Amino acid sequence: MLYLLSPAKSLDYETPVPPALAALATEPQFLSQSSTLIEVLRHKSVADISALMELSEALSTLNVERYRAWEPRFTEANSRPAVLAFNGDVYEGLQAHSLSLAQLQWAQEHVAILSGLYGVLRPLDRMQPYRLEMGTRLATARGKNLYEFWGDSLAEHLNRRVAASQVPVIVNLASQEYFRAADRKLLQPRVIECQFEDWKNGQYKIISFFAKRARGLMARYCIEKRIDTPEGLCGFNVEGYAYQAELSTPERLLFRRRLVD
Repeated sequence: MLYLLSPAKSLDYETPVPPALAALATEPQFLSQSSTLIEVLRHKSVADISALMELSEALSTLNVERYRAWEPRFTEANSRPAVLAFNGDVYEGLQAHSLSLAQLQWAQEHVAILSGLYGVLRPLDRMQPYRLEMGTRLATARGKNLYEFWGDSLAEHLNRRVAASQVPVIVNLASQEYFRAADRKLLQPRVIECQFEDWKNGQYKIISFFAKRARGLMARYCIEKRIDTPEGLCGFNVEGYAYQAELSTPERLLFRRRLVD
């Protein structure tokens, strides 16, 4: 099985990377496409990036500097493993820094992080800092936005990865903004969605912050347990979540928790 995650806007390039982990770092698989996007972005001014991504002047300036500093050669000095670089809600749930080397190596084969700039990242793929959300309407020679830029390539890549798996299933723990880039019509494996709901104001509902964190918790659970069957997902019971068999379908697994009345 292959688990899909979204990237995060927040990044951590300050926490030291353990030398043993740095030695296992790999190179991204879509470097040619990333370089093409960087060349487009390098022609954008701070004002252009601010308008394109709806960012403040400070964040736009930071990212213009990142695009200019980006290099096709990835080193320990300018990059770090993607799973340690992302620092948003999903990754707070995943807590990759506390996974063992063996667990991270398992994740390398079973987890894929969708990315606007890098296409698909394995957890240990080196990543230079950037910001480029998949929904950005960045025009290139391939189309008017990133969905058109990536085209069929991400779905075809995922098909190849899952074809080598004993259980040809994709577990989508990514947001729809990112999962949409892997054209569902082209995906050959079975796709399972996981939905996380919390009790609030007298009903169960998806609460964005908690749902994002739960995706990370689920990814960590599957890495720790080496879950390689759809049935194994149903045992997820971290931080109060429980599988709701009667409300689930084979393609959509529902998990709920009720922390307060």
